[in-house]
Amino acid sequence: MSPAGAAGAAGADLLVVGGGPAGLATALVAHRVGMSVHVLDRRPGVVDKACGEGLMPGGLERLQALGVDPPGHVLTGIDYVTPAGRRAQASFASPGRGVRRTVLHAAMRAAAQDAGLTIAHRRLDVTRELDVRADHVLLDGARYRWVVGADGLHSGVRELVAAPARRPAGAVPARVLPRRYGLRAHLRTAPWTSQVQVRFGDGVEAYLTPVADDLLGVALLSARRATFADHLSRLGEFGRHLAAHPASDWGPVAGAGPLWQAVPRRVAGPVLLVGDAAGYVDALTGEGVSLALAQAPALVDCLVAGDAPAWERRWARMTAAHRIATATLVGAVSRRPTRSALLGASTTWPGLFQRVVRSLADA
Repeated sequence: MSPAGAAGAAGADLLVVGGGPAGLATALVAHRVGMSVHVLDRRPGVVDKACGEGLMPGGLERLQALGVDPPGHVLTGIDYVTPAGRRAQASFASPGRGVRRTVLHAAMRAAAQDAGLTIAHRRLDVTRELDVRADHVLLDGARYRWVVGADGLHSGVRELVAAPARRPAGAVPARVLPRRYGLRAHLRTAPWTSQVQVRFGDGVEAYLTPVADDLLGVALLSARRATFADHLSRLGEFGRHLAAHPASDWGPVAGAGPLWQAVPRRVAGPVLLVGDAAGYVDALTGEGVSLALAQAPALVDCLVAGDAPAWERRWARMTAAHRIATATLVGAVSRRPTRSALLGASTTWPGLFQRVVRSLADA
């Protein structure tokens, strides 16, 4: 890997801004098809951030296809539990994996290093430092045929592509959905299940993901901005059970939000967006990393074909089902009556619930 500094004076076919899973997956795929690639990230080394940390089966297969196989804890399905103890469960067709974000990032950085990819570290003022021309982009005098923004939920590269946010095609209008926020911490305990368990409380959902034999990821989603402890207190007896663990058993809390990011377009000339930067609905389904891993080869296919504008259509097609399902579920679980009806239907028609879960997990 290159030392901190510019992305490389000689330029390349592709500059990827953002060295997380979406950016590294895009860089690895592009490198495999013969492109010269530079990756630019504002933070050096392995980075931890708020993340559900569950790799769905489809995402795990794509990661392994890149030669990346990080250790973690097997995930066999989803288990929804109401405060009254009513459950809706579904198993995956093949195993997923709970993986600490730091473990995943380290494995992907190692794969990039093994591939000989150039990764530089600096804070980039996108609108001032990237000189976007009709068919290329200049950075510090170096020429790049394309720039891909993979810089996350609050993307800076998005400012070069997207006009003020409006409703993305095929999704519920933003005003219908609450502005939601996520908090995540880790509890040092042996997981009691191999499923991702979802617990509902008063205005909060808890997503419990085993990520090691002695570590449980606890992600809390809510429209309320509150402390981790306050959210736990709204999970009833189960929340009190978690809160009873000593402070020494808990890792630091990380946060993210607002989660909904309505992005009107993903391509503007030689600049494209991928992963969370390309648009995000909610963390409810836990598929952010898996979706990014699916998007990377599709975006690179468009570049290889010399048809960057096609990425807009490809993105819309490949994410439509996820966006609609996620927006619908967020609207449903945010209101107690519709949440109860949804869980009731899931227990009444378990076969349908199973098919829905598997279709999303394998996408």
